[in-house]
Amino acid sequence: MTSPADTSTATAPRPGEVLGTWHFSFTVRDIDASVAFYRDLLGMELIHQQDQDNEYTRALVGFPDASLRIAQLAVPGEPRGLSGHHLELVEYVVPRGAPYGPERNRPGASHLAFCVADARATHERLVAAGVRFVSPPQAIASGVNTGGYTCYFLDPDDITLELVQPPPRRLADAAGRPE
Repeated sequence: MTSPADTSTATAPRPGEVLGTWHFSFTVRDIDASVAFYRDLLGMELIHQQDQDNEYTRALVGFPDASLRIAQLAVPGEPRGLSGHHLELVEYVVPRGAPYGPERNRPGASHLAFCVADARATHERLVAAGVRFVSPPQAIASGVNTGGYTCYFLDPDDITLELVQPPPRRLADAAGRPE
């Protein structure tokens, strides 16, 4: 795929072609608590918040009585796609659902990884704020990210999140400078 700014090789999309990622979404128990977590602790920017209590939403989600609260967040400084946000949080006011649980090995489980410059410092800051971690940052000892650090942690709904500190060479490449 070419970027929208690259018009020299741009071609019209083919019917049915995936153009990009719109957003990632998590269903949460309490939208206000989740917005506070992602905005205040992780530093995401709240782009938009709204209630959705309408026919098209009910048809979309497949619940004839659905009423949702939605929040859209973005990582500050990251390029945004067509939607203008990266993460969508959804609270089903009606119908309420049972919690999924933190089991990362269940089919359908997902996680969202955040890139950080210093996983150990971020871990310390979040632990001090009461965030629950699966483990402290682990040195990545094999694979493409050897030399970096990573760890899993949980949001207020036990959704698995990850901190990834890329190895110095990858951070330097991303910044466009030599190591």
